[in-house]
Amino acid sequence: MKICIVSDSHDHRDHLAAAVTEARQLGAQAVLHCGDLVAPSTLHAIIPLGLPVHIVHGNNTGDLFHLSKLAQKAENRVHYYGQDGSFILHGRRIFIVHYPHYAKAMALTGDYDFVCNGHEHHAVIERIKNIKGGETLRIDPGTVGGVSAPATYVFGDLEKMEFEIRKVTLPKAPPDRQQAWA
Repeated sequence: MKICIVSDSHDHRDHLAAAVTEARQLGAQAVLHCGDLVAPSTLHAIIPLGLPVHIVHGNNTGDLFHLSKLAQKAENRVHYYGQDGSFILHGRRIFIVHYPHYAKAMALTGDYDFVCNGHEHHAVIERIKNIKGGETLRIDPGTVGGVSAPATYVFGDLEKMEFEIRKVTLPKAPPDRQQAWA
């Protein structure tokens, strides 16, 4: 199973849609969003793509009431966990949270195959030695919204446990919608 990991979209619908659309074309079957979505309506840019979305809030929480309402509609396929989420996809134990210090602490437990976080606006994939004698991957996809850093996301293969940081490429506007600068 392939997945798309995003964070820190900060209402940048076009960037979020571009990342998820590209990941879906590459075979992604689920989206993990590590917080700072902000306005729940931002999800309307990706819900039509039909992928389940696993999401936590961040420090820019936005309207949590409406995010919860959006998640209650089964047809949206939105799984909202609150501050943090623990779930299994394709047999892999996953933990998502917004804050890196929290993610690093959870990686140390050895209870998860990988943990994901956002907040730093800097994409990182690292191995953390855990207390069970193994390693746990910590993945920060950076800011899909391109806020104070290049827009990035992570594309992952859960079967192979391979992950790569990818740049978000926005589609070019048709000629009739491009702004002419004099």
